[in-house]
Amino acid sequence: QVQLVESGGGSVQAGGSLKLSCAASSGYIFSYCGMAWYRQAPGKERELVSTISSGGSTTYGDSVKGRFSISQDNAKNTLYLQMNSLKPEDTAVYYCAGEKSCIRVVDGLFSDWGQGTQVTVSS
Repeated sequence: QVQLVESGGGSVQAGGSLKLSCAASSGYIFSYCGMAWYRQAPGKERELVSTISSGGSTTYGDSVKGRFSISQDNAKNTLYLQMNSLKPEDTAVYYCAGEKSCIRVVDGLFSDWGQGTQVTVSS
């Protein structure tokens, strides 16, 4: 099992930017069929933010389209989420996830998860 560790969270004012990182250890992110960023705000359900396939295809949730960008660097064994034009409603704990089975990726199921990193956006 690949271990994933997020970093880069913090507090920022509305309109600001943050770049989250998800570093893999005990394995390689190129072994994944797909990776994703999820977020969960207090009292709310977990929300899919963005996905990236092993082929580089990306998807974004409607609430972050045009503001967030997902990428991965296989040489650095790291997944990224560039977040621009942040809004208070982006405040949440952000989790990265990875899955080796393409069948599970299609179903939106991910086996490996990080511990999360807090992002707080103030108005």
